[in-house]
Amino acid sequence: MEDIINKEERPQVILAGLDIENAADFDHSMEEMEALIDACDMDICGILTQKLPHPEAGTYLGSGKAAELSELANALGAQYCIFEGNLSPAQLKNLSNIVKVPIWDRTTLILEIFSRRARTREARLQVESAYLQYMLPRLSGMWQHLGRQSGGGGSRANKGIGETQLELDRRQIKQRISDLRGELDTISRTRQVQRQGRVKGGLPGVALVGYTNAGKSTLLNTLTDAKVLEEDKLFATLDPTTRPLLLGSGQEILLTDTVGFIRKLPHHLVEAFKATLEELSYADVLLHVIDISNPEWETQARIVDDLIRQLGSESTPCLRVFNKCDAY
Repeated sequence: MEDIINKEERPQVILAGLDIENAADFDHSMEEMEALIDACDMDICGILTQKLPHPEAGTYLGSGKAAELSELANALGAQYCIFEGNLSPAQLKNLSNIVKVPIWDRTTLILEIFSRRARTREARLQVESAYLQYMLPRLSGMWQHLGRQSGGGGSRANKGIGETQLELDRRQIKQRISDLRGELDTISRTRQVQRQGRVKGGLPGVALVGYTNAGKSTLLNTLTDAKVLEEDKLFATLDPTTRPLLLGSGQEILLTDTVGFIRKLPHHLVEAFKATLEELSYADVLLHVIDISNPEWETQARIVDDLIRQLGSESTPCLRVFNKCDAY
């Protein structure tokens, strides 16, 4: 997937959030969104919040607040409006018509970050697959070229009713998703052969798991001199890296860094990265790296534990590693 925004300058965006009554983690979620927006090389020029018992079906924030968002975007010259929550296809379409600037939700933002961080062919294919699956039901809110096309020559054209551009787009995207799945299946089989080779080698496998930016890559570099990218940003690295490590006891192990987790991790992204995340199920031990300096570390740890269960690795022995103690 190509980057959607210009990398040469940081676009100005408005962050919009819906504080659902009794949602205790709203402030933390908004702070995390600010970090995600910064990780996407964008700057926040305004913040707009609304408090409702539940999202409004048509416009998420309510029609009055949506109109206020439109005025704010116009006044501040915002290039994007990004929502803290996820929008339904109808909400995306309605908000796009009201606000008149591109609308992103939390999932779109995370997918964009992943597209920027992906380095290997496998990661790029995984991100593209997740992006297309998420976009498919939202085409009518994202595509502006929805006029009808006449069918080419013959009886279809004579009927006067051709396919809509939307239908063409959907068919092409479905075909692309199918092609991507085929390529990813091939890569997955290759990865399976590689894993079997490691198992035959008899070396125990240890996987680093944790919330994004907990310090897994830094730990891998410190222990193995792996020289993988380490940066104080969310999702700085996506691709798994495995390196041998000789323990003090003389036992050699294989240490693997995995992609970081985050709250409300998009379902399609979890599905797309399952082949990569299967490293967890093949590991003999999981090291759950926790950023103890983060005041939300307990919540983050629960999110990681839930995703480990979702991936079917809850029976694998797991040790908690408290990181960034110097900043605690």
